[in-house]
Amino acid sequence: MMRIRATITTTTALLALAACSSSNDDKAAAPSTPPAATPSSAPSSEPTPLVDPAQESNLRQTVQDYTEAYFKGDAEVGYDTLSTRCKTKVSAEQYKAVVEQAAADYGPQIVTEMVIEELSGKLARVSYGVGLPKFDQTMQPWALEGTAWKYDAC
Repeated sequence: MMRIRATITTTTALLALAACSSSNDDKAAAPSTPPAATPSSAPSSEPTPLVDPAQESNLRQTVQDYTEAYFKGDAEVGYDTLSTRCKTKVSAEQYKAVVEQAAADYGPQIVTEMVIEELSGKLARVSYGVGLPKFDQTMQPWALEGTAWKYDAC
């Protein structure tokens, strides 16, 4: 069975968020209210997420859909989920043979666990399993092409 897998080493840039604070130098404030107890010194909202929740949700759904299509032998959906780069390396006919064999050998499978390890801009790395250890994926690359996430582990 042909297995497409890429080992890519990347350097991850760490993003640091700096919290800005302002002091209230208003001399007209009542002296009985210490600055630490004023509402402006308490957190006013949840921190801004580093990742767009809609993009993360879209990525999760795409990984699930791709995996389901792969194990159902749905070559059309699966191949459509491949990145443009991967499509230059694997023909639709080759891909169809792989997913049909996976469906015959293992039957329908779904993602049982998933962790988005990295998500930055148009690139993501996802680790997931389907209950079959030989198909567990670690740091599998995905690329955002237009508005759609694409499997990029070729």
